[in-house]
Amino acid sequence: MKTFLVKLPLPSHYLSSDFFAFHLRDQQNVAEIVEGNTLHKGLIWQQQAAKLNLMIKNQQATLSLEIDSPTVIPQESELHSLAKHLLGLNQPVEQFEAQYMTDPIIGKLIKKQQGLRIYQSANAFEALVWAIIGQQISVHAAIAIRRRFIQAVGLQHTSGIWCFPDVLQVSRVSDDTLRQAGFSIGKVVALRALCDAIKNQHIDLSQQINHENVNFITEQLLQIKGIGPWTVSYALLRGFNYLNGSLHGDVAVRRNLQTLLTKQEPPTAKETEKWL
Repeated sequence: MKTFLVKLPLPSHYLSSDFFAFHLRDQQNVAEIVEGNTLHKGLIWQQQAAKLNLMIKNQQATLSLEIDSPTVIPQESELHSLAKHLLGLNQPVEQFEAQYMTDPIIGKLIKKQQGLRIYQSANAFEALVWAIIGQQISVHAAIAIRRRFIQAVGLQHTSGIWCFPDVLQVSRVSDDTLRQAGFSIGKVVALRALCDAIKNQHIDLSQQINHENVNFITEQLLQIKGIGPWTVSYALLRGFNYLNGSLHGDVAVRRNLQTLLTKQEPPTAKETEKWL
């Protein structure tokens, strides 16, 4: 097993504690382990089990990848791109803060948590699967289903950490396996349809999303049975580094916007969408 490594500087105000908190959702540490200032995460790299290690120290991130197969050699540019993606460094945070720092409402939030970023899943497929799992259930329930899904469908690295499955791994398992992991029939249908769309090249999740093409990929995803606006917006937010998706239908978003605007009642979904 070989280890490959890259380093990159982090901007000032980078909130490393928030980055690690995002990966601490599952306290059973099946696929993500946080030890001090280092994240260990299992992922599948070119069909091989791999363990990612991402350490943050002195405003610098160091990413290393341990791949079980000695024949798989990632390019340095690939690891650099992966590190920037995971850390949310592709997001125009500084531009946003500069534009809205003086806003009477948003400015107060920015000052309290300057440098806030939306930390990413390893790839868009992982973000979409997480969004499908989380449809209309609590976060606690979704975490448990995600854990069982990873153990039933993914690969285990030689270190013992589990790797989030890719499209090929999902395609190899039965519907019964997914149902036993906790997927509803509707979510099985959505996951199968997503995998089929990727395998048949009807959708490309590797593309960079921007203002020019976001509507195109949004429409592609909405054509998949079982995927709606909330699922697409969440995936854009957590898998594509695209921060302008509107989670106006999310109860938590509306509840927090009520607090922010000091309203007696939560704003409607339409009011929330307009404000966002």
